[in-house]
Amino acid sequence: MEIGGVGGRLSPGRRRALVVVLALVLVQLGSLVRPAWACGCGGMVPGRNSTIAVQRETSVVRWDGTSEEIVMSLTVGGDAPEAAWIMPVPHRATVTLGDQDLFDEVSEVTAPVDKERHYFWPRDGDWPFDGGDGDGAVGAAPQDGAKAGAPPVGVVGRERLGPFDVARLTATDPDALRDWLERNAFDLPDRLADGLKPYVRAKWEYVAVRLAPAEDASKDTSGTGGTGGTGGTGGRAVLGGTLEPLRLRFASERLVYPMRLSRLARTPQGLDLYVLAPHRMEPRGDIGGRKPEVTYAGRVDPGGAPRGELEKLAGRRMFLTAFRQEFPWPERISGDHELRRAARDSTYQRVVYHDSLLTAGGVPVWLLTVGGGLLVTAGVTVAVIRRRRRPVVRWGPGHPAPAQDNWPS
Repeated sequence: MEIGGVGGRLSPGRRRALVVVLALVLVQLGSLVRPAWACGCGGMVPGRNSTIAVQRETSVVRWDGTSEEIVMSLTVGGDAPEAAWIMPVPHRATVTLGDQDLFDEVSEVTAPVDKERHYFWPRDGDWPFDGGDGDGAVGAAPQDGAKAGAPPVGVVGRERLGPFDVARLTATDPDALRDWLERNAFDLPDRLADGLKPYVRAKWEYVAVRLAPAEDASKDTSGTGGTGGTGGTGGRAVLGGTLEPLRLRFASERLVYPMRLSRLARTPQGLDLYVLAPHRMEPRGDIGGRKPEVTYAGRVDPGGAPRGELEKLAGRRMFLTAFRQEFPWPERISGDHELRRAARDSTYQRVVYHDSLLTAGGVPVWLLTVGGGLLVTAGVTVAVIRRRRRPVVRWGPGHPAPAQDNWPS
C-alpha cells in the first residue's frame, strides 16, 4: 500500500505535518506527567494535570542570634489554578501575611547609586566620530521536630491568611506527609518525599500552604499580584505574577535558609536574599550554584528607612547584606544556605557610572586644548621664521656705514 507517494514513502509535506503533530503530542504528555518544580526554599506542588514554576524568589531574612524571620515573595508562572507549597523549618513556626512595601523599601535602599564620570578624548558618538549619543553606563565591579511516639503527621495549627490556607505540620515519615497532601487533592511525587528525608531525620517541622487566586481573579487578566489570567485555561484563573508575601517566624540559633528542596526544580533558579543581622553576613558556600554576589552591605538605622516596613522588621540597628545567586543546574544544589558573620562589617554599594565628554562652556575640553596648543605652536613658528628673515647690519672695517643722507629721518 502506498502512503503519500511512490514506494510507501511519505511526501515531504506530510512528513513535516507528522513531525509537528508528534511534537504537540509530546508537549501535552509532558505537561501531564512532569509538573514543574521550583522555589528556592521549598517545594511547589501544582494540582493534577497542571504546571507551575517559580521564576524568581525574593526573601528578606532577619536573625538576631536566637530567632529568625523570613518574609518571602514568589513570582510564579504556569497554568495551575491552585498549588501547594511546602517549606521545612528547624523549629515550630508562626505564619502571617507579609507586606509588599518591605520589598519596595529594600530595593530602594540597595539600589545602585548613579555617578557622573567624564572622559577627555572623544569616543564613538562624539564629534568628529558621529554614530551615537556619546553617553554610556558602566557598572562598577563589586568591592569587595517531632517527639518520639508522635503520629507520622501532626497538624499543629491551621489558619486562613488571605488567599492562603496554611497548615503547620510535624512529620516523622515523608511518605505519610505525601499521603496527607494527596488526601488534600495534591500529588507529592516520590522525588519530593525523598528530598524531605534529611529534614525528617533532623526533626524539622513543615509549613504547608495551599495557594489559589482570589475569588475575583477571573476578572483580572494582568498576570500580576498573584491573581493571574485566564488565557489558555478554559476560563479558569491561574496562578501568575507576584504572590502576596508570607512571613514565617521560628527559633534558630544559626542563620539558615532552607534550599535543599530546590534541587528538584526543572528550570534554572534565581535567588535574591536580603539578610538583616547584627553584623555583615556571608554564605558558607555556594551550595551548587554560582558564587553568591554581594549587591549591598550597610547599616539600617531606626528612623533612617525610607518608609516603615524595613525599620519595623529591623527593630533596632542592624546590618543589611544583600545577595544574588543563580542556580543554572538546580540538581547540583547540595544543601541549605548557612550564613556566618563576615570578617569585617565593611559597607558596599554598587555604582553605575554615566560617562560623558568633558566640556567647558559647551565646547569639548580636548578641542580647546588641542586648538590652543596648535595656536601656540603656530605663533612660535611664525616668530622663529620672522626672526630668521630679519636683515643683519654690520658696521666696521670692510663694512662702511651707509651715507647719512640715506638714514631715515
